[in-house]
Amino acid sequence: MRKGLSDDLKALSRLQFITHYTERYSYSDSAMLALEGGCRWIQLRMKDAGEDEIGQVASLILPECRRRHAVFVIDDHVELALRMGADGVHLGKTDMPVDEARRLAGDSFIIGGTANTFEDICRLHVQGADYIGCGPFRFTTTKKNLAPVLGTDGYREIVSRMKESGISLPIVAIGGIASGDIPQLMSAGISGIALSGSVLRADDPVAEMRKVVRALEETC
Repeated sequence: MRKGLSDDLKALSRLQFITHYTERYSYSDSAMLALEGGCRWIQLRMKDAGEDEIGQVASLILPECRRRHAVFVIDDHVELALRMGADGVHLGKTDMPVDEARRLAGDSFIIGGTANTFEDICRLHVQGADYIGCGPFRFTTTKKNLAPVLGTDGYREIVSRMKESGISLPIVAIGGIASGDIPQLMSAGISGIALSGSVLRADDPVAEMRKVVRALEETC
């Protein structure tokens, strides 16, 4: 059985930023704003881009993550993440299976998986995932083919079933989350949150990220 994330990495995984492209900000811009605001876990997500383009953006973000002692994870592309020297990869339901990625990447590589149901979590646990991105919390326009919305009660039920089954993987809520949602979400027993759009839509994304950081600190 895998030991999973270290305590330090678990602490960093409490707040994850998923890169997003808007009319105001590029993918790399969004990551830089999140880092400036205090986030220390960046997932580069560029679903419709090719590996060359993703690699170019990763080469801009990775040095800044290293400078700020932040975790850098690439969505989907396992081989690219390994070549770039990223810390890990996040795999959606239609991406490479977690156990196959683990065979390629080894035990020290961070591998996260996407879940919508308790059954998804059980599968990812058996396959050797280090953490679960579980959602969506509510409807969001930043992701296509959205799974059924969970809401706070959905997370509470999933966390309860995990405890009954002895599964202790970190559960990171995702999907339409804003700073005001943090107290109720954390009260459901999840490990952390991942966000994107709510930060970039703010007038001052850096200040908004700092607000999120403070809100999470107040739930500790």
